[in-house]
Amino acid sequence: MWKLDETFETSAGAVAAGRFGSGPALVLAHGWPWSSFSWHRIIPGLARRYSVHWYDMPGYGQSAKSAAQRTSLDVQGEVFAEMVAHWGLARPAVIAHDFGGATTLRAHLLHGCAFERYVLMNVVAMRPWGSAFFDHVGRHVDAFLGLPPHIHRAVVEAYIRGAIVNDIAPDDFARLVEPWLSEEGRGSFYRQFAQADESYTAEIEPLFGTIQCPVKIVWGEDDPWIPLTRGKALHALVPQATFETLPGIGHLPQLEAADLVLERLSAFL
Repeated sequence: MWKLDETFETSAGAVAAGRFGSGPALVLAHGWPWSSFSWHRIIPGLARRYSVHWYDMPGYGQSAKSAAQRTSLDVQGEVFAEMVAHWGLARPAVIAHDFGGATTLRAHLLHGCAFERYVLMNVVAMRPWGSAFFDHVGRHVDAFLGLPPHIHRAVVEAYIRGAIVNDIAPDDFARLVEPWLSEEGRGSFYRQFAQADESYTAEIEPLFGTIQCPVKIVWGEDDPWIPLTRGKALHALVPQATFETLPGIGHLPQLEAADLVLERLSAFL
C-alpha cells in the first residue's frame, strides 16, 4: 500500500508523497536517514481506520535532492505545514519518528498546525542530540563526498545498522539504503550532517508544555541512538503526555516490531 504517486512543489523543492485509506486524516513524519518507506509495514493496519498520508522530506527518499537545497529542521517544519495545507487537512492525527519529532513539533508550535492526536516515537526533540561521528562528518563533508561509491555504501549501511537492534527484512534494509547511493543521494546524505543544528530544537523546548492535543510518547527501550533517558526527559517537559516503552526494541520500532507498534498506536489513536 505504500507508494509515492504524488508530487508537490514545496518551498524546499519537489516532494514525493502518497496516501491510502479512508476515515479521519493521519500524517506520518519520518526521520533521518530514513524515508516514508520506513512506515510501509504499519500503513496497511492504519489505513483500515484512517486516511493515511505520507511524504519523503526534501532531501530524502524520492524527493528532490540538490546541492543548493536547505533541508535543516527549520525548513522541514515549514514544509510539513505546507504539506498539511496542500492536503487540506484541518486537524490530522500525527505520528512522528526521529527527526520527524522536531519537524512536527516546529509545525505545531511555531507554524500553527493543529493536531487531533500526536504520537512521538523515538524522536529527536531536545538537546543534546547527534553523536561524535555525526559531528565529525558535519565538519568534513567535502572529504566524505569524495569517497569511492563502494566505501560510501559501506558507510551508509554501517550507519543504518547502528540504529537497529532486531533483524529486519533484508529487502527493507536495502530499501532504506538505496536512496543514498545515487550521486545526488550521496551529496544529500552528507549535507544532512552539515545542516544539523541544535538551535532548532532549543527554540521549541520551552514550548513543549503548550502542545494543544493528546500526546503519546513511545520509546524502543534499547534505542542505541537516542537512549531511553532522553524519552523520559522529553516526557518531563510534556507532562500531559502518556509514556510507554517497547522492551527489546531499538531505534526503528515500526520495522523492528511492526505488529506491536500498530497495536500500541491503534489503542491511542
